[in-house]
Amino acid sequence: MQLELKNIRKSFGEGSSHVEVLKDINLSVEEGEFVVLLGPSGSGKSTLLNIIGGIDKADSGEIKIRDKRMSDMDEKSLTAYRRDHLGYIFQMYNLIPNLTVRENIEVGAYLSKLPLNIDELIQTLGLKEHQNKFPNQLSGGQQQRCAIGRAIVKNPDILLCDEPTGALDYNTSKEILALIEEVNQKYGNTVIMVTHNDAIKNMADYVVKLRDGMIRKSYRNEEKIKAAELDW
Repeated sequence: MQLELKNIRKSFGEGSSHVEVLKDINLSVEEGEFVVLLGPSGSGKSTLLNIIGGIDKADSGEIKIRDKRMSDMDEKSLTAYRRDHLGYIFQMYNLIPNLTVRENIEVGAYLSKLPLNIDELIQTLGLKEHQNKFPNQLSGGQQQRCAIGRAIVKNPDILLCDEPTGALDYNTSKEILALIEEVNQKYGNTVIMVTHNDAIKNMADYVVKLRDGMIRKSYRNEEKIKAAELDW
């Protein structure tokens, strides 16, 4: 088991403004799986992703990554964990504006002891012709491809994706989903993707449906649909 969550709870606010965002979450993820956390706004899915990513802390419960307990990590160990094992893709691209595509991806490579081959990755991303351009010279889809490259070049164990197609149009969204699908298959990274788009669940190995901070349903897809064939 690569990732295991037991009895995770998280709340925000105090008194009358107290809100329980996650309620007793239990989840197990196998290595190399493509996992979709599906739910409407306010269901707790992004909070759950942030807790898995060590960006936020649970109020109670336990997270294990390959039998290492996150609660045993001090701040230095947690920083090393994020650097060595995790890649992040957000809805907003967060690229460094005065660096080229290639240089933005190289920033991720500097954080890794065993980075992927940058030339090969740029080719996989479809960015070879754009590698010397700056972010403001790229389309939204190309910027997201660059952001994916920066995250994946570290060769992280787990790739965390928070609504990675939320700011993109339909066709570009499908291209980005197909790219993340290819990355998962080619490099074997576990992918955990947060989305409110119901159609995306069909390309996942494992689907976790959240509502009001609770897992309402979870299952593994017996027959996945390729990203290119999704429709919504």
